[in-house]
Amino acid sequence: MTTTPLEFVLVHGSWHVGSCWDAVAAHLRADGHRVTAPTLPGNGPGADATVSFAETCKAVIDTIEQQNLRDVVLVGHSFGGAVVQKVALAIPDRLARVVFHNAYVLRDGDTVFDHVPASMAAAFTALAEAAGDGTVMLPFEVFRDGFINDADLTTAEAAFAQLSPEPLARSSEPIDLAGWAELPVPRSVLHATDDNVFPAAEFSWHPGLSQHVGAFRLVQVPGSHELLFSDPASAARGLVAAGRP
Repeated sequence: MTTTPLEFVLVHGSWHVGSCWDAVAAHLRADGHRVTAPTLPGNGPGADATVSFAETCKAVIDTIEQQNLRDVVLVGHSFGGAVVQKVALAIPDRLARVVFHNAYVLRDGDTVFDHVPASMAAAFTALAEAAGDGTVMLPFEVFRDGFINDADLTTAEAAFAQLSPEPLARSSEPIDLAGWAELPVPRSVLHATDDNVFPAAEFSWHPGLSQHVGAFRLVQVPGSHELLFSDPASAARGLVAAGRP
């Protein structure tokens, strides 16, 4: 056991659910850390596609408050980065640190879609129109080469089987992040360096969206956007390095 157990709350990204963190959580718990990994409303098979961004964030706030969690290392992966920004503004006194893992980090008034490259935004819109229910689902080919490019096919297929359609509307909501820059909560960026989600000429998590974090600790590890599936032990080590006091 490490000398300083950490209290992690892991917030997943688009198409994912809380159990996608299971392998990472097992490594963290084996080292004595505590882990909570909620499923966001709107995510999971058959979830409500009309859920708002505010409702999404409130579910995380409620989880932390109802379990009376304190000194939380609040981790946001991908879409979850925008969620943890809003959560941090609501309950900063319960947080020890916020960690952005290949994650969206927005400016006040931004939407998540403001930071989706134009070459991909049109594809997402077309997929949503084809679905016809307010959701969008990744094609496996996009997930395989863009999201989990460091894994073998068996791992990629098993990971993809855990995903489900994502509500689209909440990603186009402008988010009130007034006070983010002044928020006195330490921040870290955990950057998986082989992430291939979006074209590098148009987009990067770091350096790129990380410029909106403020001052931060940088931890870099090899791996794809889906490091939580492809190398959960490395993801866990990175989270501890990013989250430690």
